[in-house]
Amino acid sequence: MKTLHFSIDIAAPVNIVWSTMLDDETYRVWTGAFHEGSRFDGDWNVGSTIRFVGPNDDGTESGLIATVVENRPHEFVSLEYAGQVDRGADDLMSDFARSIAGTHENYSFSESGGTTTLTVDLETDEDYAGMFEDMWPKALDKLKDVAES
Repeated sequence: MKTLHFSIDIAAPVNIVWSTMLDDETYRVWTGAFHEGSRFDGDWNVGSTIRFVGPNDDGTESGLIATVVENRPHEFVSLEYAGQVDRGADDLMSDFARSIAGTHENYSFSESGGTTTLTVDLETDEDYAGMFEDMWPKALDKLKDVAES
């Protein structure tokens, strides 16, 4: 398992960055860097199950399943992955699902002088590190563009 760290400074107050990152409408915009049509089902409340999904060519959806383990508004969100959504069905038992179970993705927000620093820390299998090292900076640049507009 490898922990990846990404950070970006955004010229917007923390409440704007927070809502841009987590509100349904703007989430769909910046997460297009991962997969066009990405969205989430669920909410960001502690204890909630949230599914991060995107469309497949066959009309089904695939993605990841997480639990929100911590949410301190405008400060910190922590997710713990439990499995995947595979062609519309929850999968907690496949080799892949078990490989990500218990991994975390954390978002930290801090503001100074009207600029917000957003830091993303995520645990991933070595096999997926390169993909995330390519995608997360693109997604954060898109988030920055949306939050600053």
